[in-house]
Amino acid sequence: MLEDPLGGVTPSERSATLGADWLGACRAASAALGEILAARPSTAERVAVTGTTGHGGDETLVIDADAESAVFTELDRLHEQGARFTAVSEERGTVDYGDPCVIVIIDPIDGSMNAKRRLPHHSISIAVADGNTMGDVVFGYVYDYGPGEEWVARRGEGAFLDGRRLPTDVAERRDADGKLELLGIESADPRWLREAGDDLVAAAHRVRALGTIAVTLCQVAAARLDGMVTLKGCRGVDAAAGQLMVREAGGVVEFPSCNDPLGAPLDTDPHSAIIAGRTAAAVQTLRPVPKRR
Repeated sequence: MLEDPLGGVTPSERSATLGADWLGACRAASAALGEILAARPSTAERVAVTGTTGHGGDETLVIDADAESAVFTELDRLHEQGARFTAVSEERGTVDYGDPCVIVIIDPIDGSMNAKRRLPHHSISIAVADGNTMGDVVFGYVYDYGPGEEWVARRGEGAFLDGRRLPTDVAERRDADGKLELLGIESADPRWLREAGDDLVAAAHRVRALGTIAVTLCQVAAARLDGMVTLKGCRGVDAAAGQLMVREAGGVVEFPSCNDPLGAPLDTDPHSAIIAGRTAAAVQTLRPVPKRR
């Protein structure tokens, strides 16, 4: 069999990597992060910083660095078993494991501020893709440490919450004025809320800001929220797993600044806001909201 021209990886090797035990690796990393957080039960312990800034642009907490190490322990194990891929992580950036065409996108703690403040929603988010855009994601994993919920999605196979498949035929709820009943918003800087205020009033009956893009997308997947929108560009590491949850649960996702609705790159830069809804009509309702794309 001829070698693939990109990275010297054969199609069979790439197929084996895509079929590797990603769920097992994610669960092991998730359990390790749970232990890391349990060992630091107070806010004072969780706010400790490393003194460095991650590739995503945020100051790196000690718990962020330890969480990332836990994930890379599992990536090293899969690599030793023959998997070839490229990892993209919020803290370390891009790490070459032998194949540029299979990408593993990692946010060790999505919702770091919630984690350090002991607020409920904070998660580990890991996705695997066979290309470099959101539309190429084939596997997504999110574990929310607040309620202790595990979210898993596989392209073409559905999205699952704690092992139960999410229904795909649930539409959004709207109030008597046609507004989305409950909308999730992220990147909730008060200045950006002010800029988007009128459009939020026009689109939503009520809003919720959970403080983690990955988990908020999962709430849309489960129809707990009728839609979600970020008020500025989001990074690939924040959204890669969650956006697959929404799509595999029958919802619609788009990145409005990209030529292709799912064309946002899988990296640590904020290329576009994200809009997600239970239906295309919900997404259309939300398009005017983001001002910083």
